[in-house]
Amino acid sequence: MDTRESKTPDEELEHLHEVSQPEDYDHPEPDEDQPEAREPDHGMAWLLPAMIVVVAVVVIGMLVVGLSG
Repeated sequence: MDTRESKTPDEELEHLHEVSQPEDYDHPEPDEDQPEAREPDHGMAWLLPAMIVVVAVVVIGMLVVGLSG
């Protein structure tokens, strides 16, 4: 069953005009006024690569111990 809203050609044209408008930099989105939205992430960006290395070392260690026994 098709549940999409049907738009008249005028509504479709208006929607296309709204979507194709360039971004208004004089009136930014509200979250751009918040300082945390502008700051680069200084958080735990290192955590995922470190976890990958730790898991790889553990898996390799288990393989070496398992093959030698």
